[in-house]
Amino acid sequence: MPTDTTASTGQQPGTSGRKKGRKARLIVLVLVLALIGGVAYGAYWSISTVRASFPQTEGSLRLQGLSGTVDVKRDGNGIPQIYASTDEDLFMAQGYVQAQDRFYEMDVRRHMTAGRLSEMFGKSQIDNDEFLRTLGWHRIAEQEYEKKLAPSTKKYLEAYAKGVNAYLEGKQAEDISLEYAALGFSNDYKPGPWTPVDSVAWLKAMAWDLRGNMQDEIDRALMTSRLGPKEIADLYPGYPYGRNKPVVQEGAYSELTGSYQRDGAASGSGTGTETGTGDGLGTGSGTGAAGTGTGQAAGGSGGSALESQLTGLQRVLEDLPTAVGVNGDGIGSNSWVVSGAHTITGKPLLANDPHLSASLPSVWYQMGLHCRSVSSTCRYDVSGYTFAGMPGVVIGHNKDIAWGLTNSGVDATDLYLEKITGDGYQLDGKVVPFTTREETIKVAGGRAEKIVVRETDNGPLLSDRSDELVRTGRKAAVDSAAPDRGDGYGVALRWTALDPGRTMDSVFAMNRAKDWDDFRAAATLFEVPSQNLVYADTKNHIGYTLPGRIPTRAKKHDGSVPAPGWDSDYRWTGWIEQDALPYEYDPERGYIVTANQAVVGKDYPYTLTTDWGYGARSQRITDLIQSKIKDGGKISTDDMRQMQLDNSSAIAKLLVPELLKIDVGDKDVREAQKLLEGWDYTQDADSAAAAYFNSVWRNVLKLAFGHKLPKELRVKGQCLWVDPVSTTGPAEEAGKVRECGLRDADQAQPDGGDRWFEVVRGLMDQEESHWWTTPKAGTRPAAENRDELFKRAMIDARWELTAKLGKDIDSWSWGRLHRLFLKNQTLGTEGPGFLQYVLNRGPWKLGGGEATVNATGWNAAGGYEVVWVPSMRMVVNLGDLDKSRWINLTGASGHAYNAHYVDQTDKWAKGELLEWAFSEKAVQDSTGDTLQLKP
Repeated sequence: MPTDTTASTGQQPGTSGRKKGRKARLIVLVLVLALIGGVAYGAYWSISTVRASFPQTEGSLRLQGLSGTVDVKRDGNGIPQIYASTDEDLFMAQGYVQAQDRFYEMDVRRHMTAGRLSEMFGKSQIDNDEFLRTLGWHRIAEQEYEKKLAPSTKKYLEAYAKGVNAYLEGKQAEDISLEYAALGFSNDYKPGPWTPVDSVAWLKAMAWDLRGNMQDEIDRALMTSRLGPKEIADLYPGYPYGRNKPVVQEGAYSELTGSYQRDGAASGSGTGTETGTGDGLGTGSGTGAAGTGTGQAAGGSGGSALESQLTGLQRVLEDLPTAVGVNGDGIGSNSWVVSGAHTITGKPLLANDPHLSASLPSVWYQMGLHCRSVSSTCRYDVSGYTFAGMPGVVIGHNKDIAWGLTNSGVDATDLYLEKITGDGYQLDGKVVPFTTREETIKVAGGRAEKIVVRETDNGPLLSDRSDELVRTGRKAAVDSAAPDRGDGYGVALRWTALDPGRTMDSVFAMNRAKDWDDFRAAATLFEVPSQNLVYADTKNHIGYTLPGRIPTRAKKHDGSVPAPGWDSDYRWTGWIEQDALPYEYDPERGYIVTANQAVVGKDYPYTLTTDWGYGARSQRITDLIQSKIKDGGKISTDDMRQMQLDNSSAIAKLLVPELLKIDVGDKDVREAQKLLEGWDYTQDADSAAAAYFNSVWRNVLKLAFGHKLPKELRVKGQCLWVDPVSTTGPAEEAGKVRECGLRDADQAQPDGGDRWFEVVRGLMDQEESHWWTTPKAGTRPAAENRDELFKRAMIDARWELTAKLGKDIDSWSWGRLHRLFLKNQTLGTEGPGFLQYVLNRGPWKLGGGEATVNATGWNAAGGYEVVWVPSMRMVVNLGDLDKSRWINLTGASGHAYNAHYVDQTDKWAKGELLEWAFSEKAVQDSTGDTLQLKP
């Protein structure tokens, strides 16, 4: 049991003065007045309620289970550096300290991964829990812990859990976090003990949001209700290898033979088109490593069956809480490394900034884990970013190596349309019984609910989680080539993360790695999600490797569209061997860039995905590096930081010269058009030109594409008069119908990302394409070609910004449109207004944009507000690790009104980085507060 021997709330650094303390007291007083205003809750929250959960950061505590004294040193931003003499003490202390700062966040995360949100938040979360129980993340995590993970990993997880539980022991819920005090008004929820499986399960949530192309798979299938194969192909162009280079250019994959045998099925030569027959789902095509999926889902009336199923699935997915991303959309990252040959220090520099959903607190937690003396009993000396609730460091450096991560986009998910018959499903003409299990969902303030989860050999039947899907599956007609309807159709998910793996082992192995060989060995264990891993070391080596459990598929199926579950020829055939996955080590060019572009060239023998990012960011980073190192130039740590902040718009460079040629006529529109004259395409927060261009871009997309997409992809509530989709005859025989969009604004299409850059680029020379047509709207003119549509977009943009920002263009700025709001991910979005005021922060006016290096993402279909961000930024200096720099989106603390709740956000928004102490002397020099944890 923890025992105070020197009491201290320690919410301020030890160096803080009276003025800072007075400011904190005033903030707390304002908070209390706001809380008193929440009379609907009929309760009074005192200053002590607000401060009760702030962590003790000075003095000493006794923790049962420690074998020796542990020092927790926090700098002026509250970032902890932990010093211990054994591994178990180190990770026990990590659990204790993270719980001090972030336990409510940790508790919500574990309830999400276990499908137990209803226990905290009541009946509103039952649907989410049903879906999460169907996926079974926590169940798979239990299997990993029991059967897969190394004994040392289990030992660390147990020590971490022991530390979390030492923090919880003897505390009332309201003493842990302000949010629990709020929950106490509506239910009697009390946090339970932390378990090792709670930590492992978080990796499943991370994998879900980084799962690959499942959204594109759904979207392509839904498009078939209004678009033909050629039109869908227009919207999914091939990767532009001639313009944007892949990650691996000099890598070892070129040594491979090009054909591999796995589980009795060859992978093929890498190119070709296959046509499925007898399955009722049409065709699919892919070209080698960079194939662009243009496969078509069920056509005719069969298409309506699949469309109904996927529409329902999309609605379930939209409501699901996100872990780190926008439900799989818009997830990106930048990471690059430059060798010492091109740096001022003569040693490598490594930069990383993962692009994830904006959340409060940040998804990342900064800390250092230091053994006082590295030995066989204490093996860690590492610092970086981790997740609250998980031991170890996910991204960062030790004394020998540094590493960064970006999402590879590898396709590790497939949807299967299943033919349901009674208590089974059809496979190769036979009925196979479902695998079933019963789940009980406890509900705060209500009765428990039971569900039955059904699984096919492909995976869980996601369609069971929607009554609408069950009804439509039973009624939907299908093509004659497909099986008879019977009791209906369902949608099952095949996903690598639903097989137990060893990713948690990889985290610890990476933290201990001393060189490239150690790092590569650790990476082979990083099975899910598949990530781009960038490497540098103090011996002046740089590298890249792609790990992961990546499936191979039969020739009929490239993973671009849902597959027929009743045909075994569409099953996965095995896994790509780890030795066959691409990597680079010390390439001659002296740098490696990963920014979600294609990993490999066309000659790679396996199809990794049909849906790479299109390389706008990666090529811009490459250009910036090349411009610095030409003629022998050298790159500094600050140069790397400046590159992370690059706001240049690739699509503006393409479109603005054409927009300036157009005679707009109207003087007000001409006034706005003149903003683009001489603009350098940089999207700074104070730029009026950036505001106008991005509005034009949004309107180009809406007019050319958005109005032609099916309602399932358009923004919820936005309605159009369209030709009806007919299942009995040509649509033109019927009159227009009013059809409203169904998708959440931050997930609708066209989202304006770099895929849409390529779509528009490919159509620029087709000036009479039907895509460039749009009807008249009121006094706004119709368009019959490209330039007429551009003119209409410029008119619409002028009046949209007049409505949003005022008629005076001198008052316009991109930052006024492009704002970041930080919201508590539970009570900050669903709680009462006064509680949202207490927990949320913002807005911040930001520069950057979609598919820029400074990727402050926005969805062009939904609006201009920021929906994902560089969730942290770091630059590691391998020449002097104490000269490395880092920043987080928010702060170390998850406690509202703690000094470190959002103390890094202003600096983050300005593009600043904090000093990152690593050596014992540098850490001591930066320490403000020290807490001793004693046995």
